Amino acid sequence: MYTADEKRYDAMQYNRCGASGLRLPAVSLGLWHNFGSNGSFDIMEAMCRTAFDQGITHFDLANNYGPKAGAAEENFGRILKNGLGEYRDELIISTKAGYGMWPGPYGDGGSKKYLVASLDQSLKRMGLEYVDIYYHHRPDPETPLEETAQALDGIVRSGKALYVGISNYDREQTKAIAELFQEMGTPFIVNQRRYSMLDRTMERDGLKSYAAAHGIGIITFCPLEQGLLTDRYLHGIPEDSRVRRDGRFLREDAVTEEKLEKIRALNELAAERGQSLAQMALAWILRDGDVTSVLIGASKPAQILDNIGMLKNLSFTEGERERIDEIVLRNV
Repeated sequence: MYTADEKRYDAMQYNRCGASGLRLPAVSLGLWHNFGSNGSFDIMEAMCRTAFDQGITHFDLANNYGPKAGAAEENFGRILKNGLGEYRDELIISTKAGYGMWPGPYGDGGSKKYLVASLDQSLKRMGLEYVDIYYHHRPDPETPLEETAQALDGIVRSGKALYVGISNYDREQTKAIAELFQEMGTPFIVNQRRYSMLDRTMERDGLKSYAAAHGIGIITFCPLEQGLLTDRYLHGIPEDSRVRRDGRFLREDAVTEEKLEKIRALNELAAERGQSLAQMALAWILRDGDVTSVLIGASKPAQILDNIGMLKNLSFTEGERERIDEIVLRNV
């Protein structure tokens, strides 16, 4: 039976999520990749246990994470049953609904029918009575925003989720649904968006500054740009990389020589800071306190240990910030 490390809270940093009373670890574990039906369960379990032993209390899922859709939740449910679930009150477990899950008109989107049914399925797969955060995974232009907001509010009132989140909403969409939640008294605490040194969309559309000013937490995904912001691409595209195996999330034509030159320059700065490129990229996300937590993915426990090494150096000088912007934003 699994017994958690007694020193698991010694090194991790915890940040308050927006204006709520909930604190999230600076680093959260995402189960988007490597937790599906095509992976090794023993490695999945070792990664979750390693993460918790290092103070990573937040495990982020979605109904469609796999392959096949739902497999990540099923595997995480097994991991909970095998011992991690003994620490349920120390865990923040989140899931999402918004993308296609089953055939017919009720299998995706933002309707009350879909959101309620999907959460019931997720809870069954994980063997849980509630999740801590339930996200609407994407804006749905075909469903009135009021319906989506009311559905999420009702789910919290039913006791099946403690807090509400949204994902992939821009500034204006966030503002609109936040106002509805405020009227209803819904515990809306967080938006999950893609963000990295190479992808500043969240800054350009104003969400980052809006969330900080209005007490909304932010958790970010793809901080390493599917592996680009690591040392794996310093000398070109590795044959065993995700680009070669699966071009859905990182296309080969996106890995240009210009982008590789930027990555090499960033790697030089990371070395000067005493960090790996991945560690610097993760630390940069948390540099100003506007982001609550950064989601990491992993394929083995050692990657988790390496990534959280960034906690040893989260500060950036003004010169380092300017140098990063100069490297990344030139010719953009």
